Formats: sequence, structure tokens, C-alpha cells
Amino acid sequence: MNKFLFYFSITLLFVSCNPKEEIDLIVFNANVYTVDANFSKATSIAVNNGIIVAVSNTGNINQKYKAKKEIDAKGKTIVPGLIDAHCHFYGLGLTQQVVDLVGTSSFDEIIDKVVAFQKEHPANFIQGRGWDQNDWDIKEFPTKEKLDELFPDTPIALERVDGHAYLVNQKALDLAGITASTQIEGGEIVKKDGKITGVLVDNPQRMIDAVIPQPNRATQIQALKDAERLCLDYGLTTVNDAGLYKSTIELIDSLQNAGELSIRVYAMVSNTNDNLDYYLDKGIIKTDKLNVRSVKVYGDGALGSRGAALREPYSDKEGHFGAMVTPVDQIEGLAERIAASEYQMNTHAIGDSANIVVLRAYKKALEGKQDRRWKVEHAQVISEADFDYFENGIIPSIQPTHATSDMYWAEDRLGAARVQGAYAFKTLLDKAGTVALGTDFPVEHVSPFLTFYAAVARQDLEKYPEGGFQMKDALSREETLKGMTIWAAHSNFEESEKGSIEVGKFADFVILSDDIMTMPVDGIPNLKAEQVFVGGNQVK
Repeated sequence: MNKFLFYFSITLLFVSCNPKEEIDLIVFNANVYTVDANFSKATSIAVNNGIIVAVSNTGNINQKYKAKKEIDAKGKTIVPGLIDAHCHFYGLGLTQQVVDLVGTSSFDEIIDKVVAFQKEHPANFIQGRGWDQNDWDIKEFPTKEKLDELFPDTPIALERVDGHAYLVNQKALDLAGITASTQIEGGEIVKKDGKITGVLVDNPQRMIDAVIPQPNRATQIQALKDAERLCLDYGLTTVNDAGLYKSTIELIDSLQNAGELSIRVYAMVSNTNDNLDYYLDKGIIKTDKLNVRSVKVYGDGALGSRGAALREPYSDKEGHFGAMVTPVDQIEGLAERIAASEYQMNTHAIGDSANIVVLRAYKKALEGKQDRRWKVEHAQVISEADFDYFENGIIPSIQPTHATSDMYWAEDRLGAARVQGAYAFKTLLDKAGTVALGTDFPVEHVSPFLTFYAAVARQDLEKYPEGGFQMKDALSREETLKGMTIWAAHSNFEESEKGSIEVGKFADFVILSDDIMTMPVDGIPNLKAEQVFVGGNQVK
């Protein structure tokens, strides 16, 4: 036997004694954006027990592994599982049970929808969500007279699209005990000629909330499952729910443990005394699918309802400054209390006045503390000098579609000079070094592809405005994908387990219908998440 045959025989013997390792899944022939530290690409992924065990761009995964299931991606693009860094997951599910008012073009259309819904789904308390007077020809708050006429004996609460205002009828006002003399700080009971119009902005809404019937457990479960279905359809594998109560968090945990809910949830605990007493003492709660380690605080209201707290009056409403929902001294006290715990503080701040209150409170409370990753949720209107606060480890949690929804009237609210510091995503990224991107759904549409498009193109679906809205603050495609994956994971203290396609991380990934990084930008809103995997399991 010559040497060649001898060594060939030895090689065959060696190979036969070292069979391929059996694993669960191999995806090959793919265009994989790993979103690792080098933003490198790959062609195949190997998965076992829900974890990525190999990532390759040489096609040699099949030489080492034998999979129970193989998927030929046929050149399709794969990205890490998408993360919505600020949304209302449970709220999205609940909105599926009420009158859908999103996109209504007039108050008359709202009336028609409410009447039709009540005929089809009779209720003792009518609820709806999604109206926005800025979309109407007459851009003024509606009033309750027509609702009083049609529904004198049935209470009604119709929530504005941003969640920061209600339109209610007289029956609801009576149930809540709200009269023309009622006084509540941190919001407004809107009046005209001394009479209540039915519009309640921010804190007065809580009096209505107290009399709205609470959904039963079956409705709560259905809401969570409905929300999951919508999110998974768009490739969202982790959602950051910005404000949950203990009972809902525990319900999510029980459904996840029972295998009835696949999506991963980063739960921000709603700022109530009971919640803080329980969670701050208990400490961080962490499973593979649930992470409870943050508190959601409301600083002010929303710009669209003129509830955002501004340093100078609204340009389109003389003498009106908006309002702090949580008083300044309480925000400072909360910051000190949360800083003394393991928890993160995530505060809603829209107006420039609210933002500086929150940023100063953060700076003071975090002095001498490292890597706390506190977030400013929205960070929507910032005074030029205040951007520097984000250099101290504070993370802007921003929603690009807010810019493209508000751009039609934002300058009316803020004026030409002040609007330059609004929706300043690139400026925030340059200062903070990272941004976490979300939608704030159901305020905006669930689709992360609309988020991506708004961040990069800063236009609406009709390509308005020409050239984009304040393009100095557009993000690149790479920055945007990072903001929806690895940076969002980092903001949740989860970058070691998700946010990129790397060995040792959860096998959360999405196969897209086109290449989001190279396709024409105006096609991005129509992208599809064709296949979605959570922990290696195909969920779509």
C-alpha cells in the first residue's frame, strides 16, 4: 500500500469515528446580517436547544453538524429578532376589543364608528381609541354634545391616539364625579365658556379610569395573545412594555411558563406606590422570556394634545405651557429611591421643560454610580444645551414614526427655532453613543419596518416632505438596525443573550422578504417578515 492510500484510509477511519454532532436546526444559503461588533455577514446559522451554536460564511456548518431540520433560505436576508424598545404590548391587545378610531378624518366619522360598534358589540361602557384632531380639517378638540344626545345613559370614553386625552360623555363624567369645579394638577379638564367639553388631558383621565369596568381574566389573556400575534407577524421577538401592573406581569409570566406566549417581554413596572414597594424590595426578576428590572415614570403629557411641558408657551396657544404629570419634586424623589435599588428608571419626557427636569434628576441621583443605563422615553423636544446630558450614560429611547406623524404640525406647536431640537435622533445618537428604537404602539403602527423607514427617510408613505424632514437627524441603515436589535438589547441589559446573531445567544431571528440594507428605501414599509424564530422555534 502506497503512502497516499495509507493516509486516505486513516482519514476515512478518523471521520467514521467522529460522526457529525446532531443539532436541531441549520439555516443555510442565507444573507445574514449578524449585527455583531463588526457588523459582519454570514451565510448559515446552526441552532441547538434554542441557542445559536455556529455562525458561518464559508458553508462548512454541514461538515460538523447534522440537523433534525434544515432550511434553505434561498438567498433571503436574515436579521436578529427585532426588539421594540418602547411600546404598550398589553395595551395593543386591549385595543383589539374596543372601537378602532385610528385614521378617522372627522368627528362625524368617529360618531358613525361608535354607533356601528355599539350595535354589533353592545356594551355597558363604550370604549374606543385612536382619534387625532390634527388629522381633521377642523384641527380642534371635539366636544361631547353629540355623544350625550346619542348615548345619554351609556358612559363613553374615547382615547386620543397618544393615550394622553379622553373624550367622554356626560354619563361618564357623572360616574367619575367630575364637575366644572373639579381641580386636578398635572393636566386639564378642557372647558368652553365655563362648561366641560368632555375632553380630559392627562391626570384627569385617571378619574375616568377608576370607573371603567376592568377586563376579566379571559379578556386579558386574549388581549396578550392578540398582541403577540400582531407583533410576531412583523418579526418582533422582544417587546418593551412601557408600564405594567403586577397582576399583568404575573399573567404574562404564567402564560410564558405554560408555553402559551412565545414573545419575550421587558416589563417596565408602572410607577405606583404598591408596585414600587413590591418590586424594588424583591429585586430583579429574570427568566429567559421575562425581564422585570425597570420603573416607568410619566414626566409630562404629549405634544399633540398640548400636554407636553414646554419652557416657553406653545406657539399656537398663547400662555399655555403644558404640564408635568409627575411634579418635579416627586421625579427627583423617585430618582433617588430607584437609584438606591437595582432598578432602571425610564421616564416619559416629551417637552423641553420635562426633559431637563428628568435629565437633572438623573444626573444627581446617579452621581458615582456606574452603568445604570437609565432611559429617557421619547426625548422628543430638547433644548440645544441639554443634549450634553446624554453623554453621561443616559440612553435616549426614541420612536422614529413620531417624527413622521407629527411633522405636519410640530412647527405650529413649537415654532421654527424650537422645532430644530425636536425628533433629533442623530444628535442624540452622537451624544449618547447608542439609541433604542421603538414605536410606542398602539400610538403608532406596530410595524418595525415603518420605524426603519421613518428613521432613514424621514418621510411619510407619500414621500412627503421632498428630501425628508430635518434630515440632519436621520439615521443610517446600519444605525437603525442596531437601534432595533443590539442597542435595544443593551438598553435592557440583555446584549449578552440577544440583539445579534452570535454563538451563545438566543436563536431569535427573522427571514425577510428583501434585503433591508440595500433595497430602495421607499420599499422598506412593504417588507414582510416571512419566517420568525424565537429560541430556534418557528413562530411564524
